[in-house]
Amino acid sequence: MRASEISRTGLDVEWQRLQVIAENLANVSTSRTVSGQPYRPMRLLSGPAAADFRGSLGTNVAHGVAVMGLEPVAGGTRRVHEPGHPHADAQGFVTYPEVDQAAEMALMIRTSRAYEANLTAMGIAQQMYARALDLGAKS
Repeated sequence: MRASEISRTGLDVEWQRLQVIAENLANVSTSRTVSGQPYRPMRLLSGPAAADFRGSLGTNVAHGVAVMGLEPVAGGTRRVHEPGHPHADAQGFVTYPEVDQAAEMALMIRTSRAYEANLTAMGIAQQMYARALDLGAKS
């Protein structure tokens, strides 16, 4: 049942990555957060689920993947001249996050394909387990 567990960890990580991407796209026009600063787009960091990656290199045991955290996307802000906006500064500029919508959409497509691949791998593993049970029952 190890293959299904590994695929499940991949599903969990990719689902969370999709949520972060959706949040970035939803906040493309957020000029202020609760802290008073413009929204900062984030990236989900993932990696091997083993507590000690170096120690697991010599073994045949796979541990799956896990979320390691979130980090802000390197990039700045964009200033738009909107004198009537309530968050405009003295010169009439509003500061928005610099979110590359095309890059976010490309990452969303790549992430959804990784999610689908994990789902397919999980289905194939379940079929293999069922077939092994059938073969064991016949012998």
